[in-house]
Amino acid sequence: MMWRDGINRCAWANPKNDLYINYHDNEWGVPVYNDHRLFEMLILESFQAGLSWECVLNKREAFRRAFDGFDINKVMNYGEEKFIQLSLNKGIIRNRRKIESSVTNARAFLNIAQEWGSFSDYLWHWTDGNVVHEYNLTTSPLSDAISADLKKRGMKFTGSIMVYSYLQAVGVIESHQEGCYLHGANYCR
Repeated sequence: MMWRDGINRCAWANPKNDLYINYHDNEWGVPVYNDHRLFEMLILESFQAGLSWECVLNKREAFRRAFDGFDINKVMNYGEEKFIQLSLNKGIIRNRRKIESSVTNARAFLNIAQEWGSFSDYLWHWTDGNVVHEYNLTTSPLSDAISADLKKRGMKFTGSIMVYSYLQAVGVIESHQEGCYLHGANYCR
């Protein structure tokens, strides 16, 4: 789809939302190896379950403030007082189960990082460090396997569809649509 700036992009990105354009052009599908960023995206993607990514993206800065900059050590220690505070925060998605799962997922994330040396090493081992190029899917054997493993390790809101979306967001899977100027992008580590 040709956009007002003359660049062909994926049809799903709202051309009227500059946050979405920037996200599409500079983040989505770009391989991420930083655990802090991987944790942020895991939390955001889990909140996206049942909603649009654009909704979450528009609330991203409010999420960063509400979740202490996605400081995993702070998030994993949230208790009832913080749950109530987050449940009342109109700037974020106020689903109590998703808020509580952030704590559970933070603890599991940290356990995985300690076991593997980093969460990045864990995540990228599934593809031997390679970016997978596949299109027009919402799940795959890869997302099925990672989802099952994350659930076994205690994570919540990590079904195969969510995990597939996460893998796309952090560049393990590159899924830019045919015709998009980023379709088939190869990023060097």
